Amino acid sequence: MYEIYLILVIILFALAISDLIVGVSNDAVNFLNSAIGSKAAPKWIIFLVASLGVLAGSVFSSGMMEVARKGIFNPEMFMFSEIMIIFLAVMITDVILLDTFNTLGMPTSTTVSIVFELLGSAVAVALVKMGQAGEAANQLASYINSDKALLIITGILLSVIIAFSTGAIVQWLTRLLFSFRYDKRLKWFGSLYGGIAIAAMTYFMIIKGAKNVSIPSVQDAIHLMKDNLAITLVLSFVVWTVIIQLLRWIFKIDILKVIVLVGTFALAMAFAGNDLVNFIGVPIAAFDSFKGWAATDVAPDMLSMAFLSGKVPTPVYMLIIAGFVMIVTLLVSRKAKSVLKTSIDLSRQSEGEERFGSSAFSRMIVSGSMKIAESLNKITPQPIKVAIAKQFETIDNNHAIAAQDKPAFDKVRAASNLIVASILISIGTSLKLPLSTTYVTFMVAMGTSLSDRAWGRDSAVYRISGVFAVIGGWFLTAFIAFTVAFIVAQILSWGGFYAIFAMVIIALFVVVRTQISFRKKNNVEVMIEDDEIVENAIDTRNIIDKANKYAVKAIISTSKAYTLCFDGFFSMDRAQLKNAYSEVKSFNKKAKKRKDGVYEKLEVLQQDTHDTGHFYVQVVGTIREIAHSIRYIVEPIFTHFENRHSPFTDAQVESLNQFNGDLSSFLNQTLHLLKEEDFEKLDELITQRDTLLDKLDILEKNQIKMIKKREVSTRNSMLYFNILKETKNMLLQVINLVKSQRDFILQTKESIK
Repeated sequence: MYEIYLILVIILFALAISDLIVGVSNDAVNFLNSAIGSKAAPKWIIFLVASLGVLAGSVFSSGMMEVARKGIFNPEMFMFSEIMIIFLAVMITDVILLDTFNTLGMPTSTTVSIVFELLGSAVAVALVKMGQAGEAANQLASYINSDKALLIITGILLSVIIAFSTGAIVQWLTRLLFSFRYDKRLKWFGSLYGGIAIAAMTYFMIIKGAKNVSIPSVQDAIHLMKDNLAITLVLSFVVWTVIIQLLRWIFKIDILKVIVLVGTFALAMAFAGNDLVNFIGVPIAAFDSFKGWAATDVAPDMLSMAFLSGKVPTPVYMLIIAGFVMIVTLLVSRKAKSVLKTSIDLSRQSEGEERFGSSAFSRMIVSGSMKIAESLNKITPQPIKVAIAKQFETIDNNHAIAAQDKPAFDKVRAASNLIVASILISIGTSLKLPLSTTYVTFMVAMGTSLSDRAWGRDSAVYRISGVFAVIGGWFLTAFIAFTVAFIVAQILSWGGFYAIFAMVIIALFVVVRTQISFRKKNNVEVMIEDDEIVENAIDTRNIIDKANKYAVKAIISTSKAYTLCFDGFFSMDRAQLKNAYSEVKSFNKKAKKRKDGVYEKLEVLQQDTHDTGHFYVQVVGTIREIAHSIRYIVEPIFTHFENRHSPFTDAQVESLNQFNGDLSSFLNQTLHLLKEEDFEKLDELITQRDTLLDKLDILEKNQIKMIKKREVSTRNSMLYFNILKETKNMLLQVINLVKSQRDFILQTKESIK
């Protein structure tokens, strides 16, 4: 039995490493959002500061993993074998749950997930034990600390409302003071503002990030500062104000950059110092339980775990190892970047592609807010309205920077995010309220973006839908964590060691599958971004080259999808059809992304002439239409195949194969013309197109004859006519693309002269 339980402990630590990886991927958004979104410093500096914060937080982490030991259930009510089942169920569930959220790019709370997993698994094991002992249902309260779960739910509601409201109010007042033209005002108020900000965050680091440090001398210093809080804050404010002013005079530093980087360090430290328990608390508690059992001769199902109620320090080396695992994950995790992107997209100042769609609820909120704003506008004196409006006039200080290099928001808002989040979490900690760092930092960011008028009429419904999608995910976390952990614990309780190893394998399988799915999705996104036109190019010649490559790739994607689709359909090859469908989805995403980004490209193109931008819009719009046409060909064919409807007749296959050969020749000629910019042959291409249109008319007439002879079914005819119609549209749009590209190139070259 000793060897078996030792293996289980090893499995728990292996799951803990996996949990650290997926947990950091999720929680990185808490402390990186503001610095990355505002581009306060190069990424390597931001990640270095965050890594140092994580390492410091790990060293200062809680020496007592009490949440895992006794925070949710009463350990004296369980035996060693039962405790191990509880801990295994928690870790298996946590890895799967957090990895799923990361794959979806949705931030969630690791605190809530671990608490409700502990609650669900403990309830399951308690019910099994009560059933075997014949105990009444009302005895469950003696096993479970249900007050803790209720307190956390209350904390969720409070943190969402308070963080959003406070963030919105503070940012509105800050913007009123500094406006978007903040450089001059920072010369007057910057040092005072920085002193207040860094003093607040220093206090935050002390009471939140290092509150559980086990070094006696440091503990004494912290207690001394807490006992003399007012003096500590005043001295901290004075010292930091003087330091910042000296640095500004001597080194001409950017005060806002300092605030953002200090805030990033503070939140990273708090994350590692307090949330580390969410990842390694359970396996460490299991390890302590194992050591306690191994030191006795008592059977696993006879040894009470009452000793877990005491305080057992965590070895420092374990905390340091966990810190380094988190740092490595922070630097290399693509999923961390995906979760980060969700938060930044919802708070960015600029317009662009919105990740979330609108909903009836978000439209109702926007409509109601507009009515309230109109009412307030009527009663506000005109001079006040003018003065406020002037402070909120946005300016583009980064017009010469390529679109993808522009910050999502400025450093004033980034500083507000970090200051407000730090102070709120500090207050919550001092009042012993279970505020989640994820909830606070995310909702503060949403509140500040609202005050900064980042949610304009063209984006508000989408941003609000996104915020409620994330909030809904938070509440789902609690329910899903409890339910899945409950089910897993039940399976482990009844299935024994075989069930344990089976569930571990299932967990690994789910994580691997989601990782593969995420990589495929990420590769598509990378391809789309790599293909972007006018990325760093202000040079007109470069614009022409990239625009031409864009058109060429569109024709290649169209030809590839068309050929793969029909070859797969005629040969009944699902893999080939699936490849065609994937090609079409990728092509459509690229086309949509480029069309949505037309506004940004026009800002560059309009520097030459207005006609250049006009022709570029035509090129992008035409490619979007071609993408639509090929999609409406491939999707119905794939659906027809998946539903196992009747294949085309031999006559239909032969006719379409002949036509597809001619179409391939046409598309190849189009490619040659675009690559060589040989537009003198456009008339020949148009003639070739007209010939193909005539052949499509013949195919349509032949199909009608087959219908009259009852040689084909209704579904067969619907699909066939759809193919012919969309192919006609595609042929027309291909010629339009060549014409638009020709006009775009000629006009752009003319503007160079």
